[in-house]
Amino acid sequence: MNKHHYVAIMAGGIGSRFWPKSRTSYPKQFIDILGTGKTLIQSTYERYASFIPKENIYVVTFDEYAPIVAEQLHGIPAENILSEPSRKNTAPCVAYISFKLLQKDPEASLIIAPSDHLILDEENFKKITTKALAFVKKEKALITLGINPTYPNTGYGYIQYEAGAAKEEIYKVKTFTEKPNLELAKTFLSSGDFLWNAGIFVWQVETVMKAVEKYQPEMFELFDGEKVNFNTAKERKAIDRIYPQCTNISIDVAVMEKADNVYVIPSSFGWSDLGTWNSAYENLDKDYLGNAVAGENVIVIDATKCMVSTPGEKLLVLQGLDDFIIVDTKDVLLICKKDKEQAIKEYVAEVRRNKGDKYL
Repeated sequence: MNKHHYVAIMAGGIGSRFWPKSRTSYPKQFIDILGTGKTLIQSTYERYASFIPKENIYVVTFDEYAPIVAEQLHGIPAENILSEPSRKNTAPCVAYISFKLLQKDPEASLIIAPSDHLILDEENFKKITTKALAFVKKEKALITLGINPTYPNTGYGYIQYEAGAAKEEIYKVKTFTEKPNLELAKTFLSSGDFLWNAGIFVWQVETVMKAVEKYQPEMFELFDGEKVNFNTAKERKAIDRIYPQCTNISIDVAVMEKADNVYVIPSSFGWSDLGTWNSAYENLDKDYLGNAVAGENVIVIDATKCMVSTPGEKLLVLQGLDDFIIVDTKDVLLICKKDKEQAIKEYVAEVRRNKGDKYL
């Protein structure tokens, strides 16, 4: 393992589209969504620990979740759990870990990784990521991993890349596009030069910091002014001063869409962002009627193509539904059509208006 290779696992999201299983106080990255015996963050940590030194694996999370990270990732050093005082999207998160590592190891190469994605072909993922690490060390580039699309998904961002590889199946990025409508997604798919944006980034810390300085100078100055406090007892107070002044912005919008040294590796390693109940449905085993059941005590009668998630101790008898999401928890039961899953955030907002935050 290379001592200059690091990974920052981002684990601050609330996973609202997986409500009611995912709650604000205990979101989806800390839940075993697929019934594998491991939570999503545990699977992510183990994936990187296979080729990144464990002492170089960091988790950046929201203050409230730091104890959950420590509980679920046994053996992770306390100083490797970086807690943010407020949610400001991914750009401040990247700046935080980058400034911290730059003081510690100027040669650091960094992987930025979501905590809650599914990757089935871990060997190919390791191969592609290792290739990216070698490329950014030599070329001073910013790399994103793009997923070869299999259908016109409207829930993902897209990356268009230029013809002709710069090196070994690594291509210069032409454009980024946020979630398109169905017709545009179909056009992207048929063109053959668009990829799904997996939100996994690889770069040298020095390279991304130069990009932040160029494209987000105000944010850069906030962190740069406190850099002497990183990796000291004064770090937490410095972060408490910085974050209220940071813009709420993603690293995609802040840097990647603006920079001219951005590259992509078209990839296939069994990826899903597990962003919705439908994505869970796609990745679970189905019965002969197409039902995906995550629960040990479910009886299905004349129901087809349903996504069912229940606590193990409760018996659920399901009859007559077609293409539904059924999620049962100790205090909430959700039943909705699968094609309405993008509206779950709206349902959560309706619950908040009518019932307050008790069920969120």
